[in-house]
Amino acid sequence: QVQVVESGGGSVESGGSLSLSCVASAYTGTRKYCMGWFRQAPGKEREGVAAISYGGSTTYYADSMRGRFTISQNAAKNTVTLQMNNLKPEDTAMYYCAAQQAPCLASLNREVYVSWGQGTQVTVSS
Repeated sequence: QVQVVESGGGSVESGGSLSLSCVASAYTGTRKYCMGWFRQAPGKEREGVAAISYGGSTTYYADSMRGRFTISQNAAKNTVTLQMNNLKPEDTAMYYCAAQQAPCLASLNREVYVSWGQGTQVTVSS
């Protein structure tokens, strides 16, 4: 079981930037994780934003975020950062971090993740 805690949400104007951070802490088993960011807007399904393998060699991005968002990992600190630039009003959502213990593959499929954070709100105004 892994505890996942997000931070860094907030409000920003269109075109602005925000950085989200996520820390994973395992109660049992390995402290090596693949991690992902997902988001959910009101009335919509949770969708994948970005994902990263343990060590950061593999990353995936949803098409609408590629080029604007960057996911990175500090494996030693079990943290993942999502840098979001050129934010748009349609990026407004609750953002969730998720983790899966190694062995694992980076994935934008929410079904592979067992451990989830509580979420952090991102609001982008026009």
